[in-house]
Amino acid sequence: MEGTNFFRSRFYLEKSAPMQFAPIYPFLYRLLAPTFPNCLWSGRSDRNQIALTFDDGPHPEYTPQLLKVLERYDQVASFFCLGSCVRTNPEIVREISQRGHWLGLHGYKHKSFPSLSQDEVNKSLLETRAAIASVTDIEPDRLVDVRPPNGLFTPAILRQLENLGYRVVMWSLVSEDWRNPGIEVICDRVTNQIKNGANIVLHDGCYGGGKDVAAILANLIPRLLDRGYQFVSINDFWQQKLELSNSQ
Repeated sequence: MEGTNFFRSRFYLEKSAPMQFAPIYPFLYRLLAPTFPNCLWSGRSDRNQIALTFDDGPHPEYTPQLLKVLERYDQVASFFCLGSCVRTNPEIVREISQRGHWLGLHGYKHKSFPSLSQDEVNKSLLETRAAIASVTDIEPDRLVDVRPPNGLFTPAILRQLENLGYRVVMWSLVSEDWRNPGIEVICDRVTNQIKNGANIVLHDGCYGGGKDVAAILANLIPRLLDRGYQFVSINDFWQQKLELSNSQ
């Protein structure tokens, strides 16, 4: 599909070029969300609820710092973990779960799904499921939320994931924190773009952005609370999506 090809080429450009493409993401969201309506892009626009999501972790240093900030403000978040990082930091994943945060899958290693065969995609997700389930009380078949690495998929991959019972989670607000533009820059980007139902992407892993994530969150959460936003999990957004579907 044309929208997917644009999406893929734009992401490859963004990842390889020194310049920043943060202003383009709102346009991509408006283009792609209606093109792929089965994915979860955001929550309801008539509720002042937002979701904080974190990719690429857990990290042995950055993720515990992040969890302390979330605990300080008594807020919930959603973590899309790499299976390889789960294996090396099992106690952190256990803590994420015990603190009531939502866990999802980001593949076993940070490899874009279009670069893998269907069997490799399936194996990557099954191994990540098994890694998380082995250190938490969560049954593997309850780990159904998938955020594709680099946000990349094709229609065929989307069909494959849906047929396997996974729920694909995308985003509505991308801060481009992996380029490390500075704490204040990231916080300003989020607060300038924030809307009801925002699905905010940040990173707590080794691929950029993680080193500042706790400081970003400590700065950002009070700003958003002052605006009256409530923090919910990705699962809450899925429930909202189901409510809207049932009401139509």
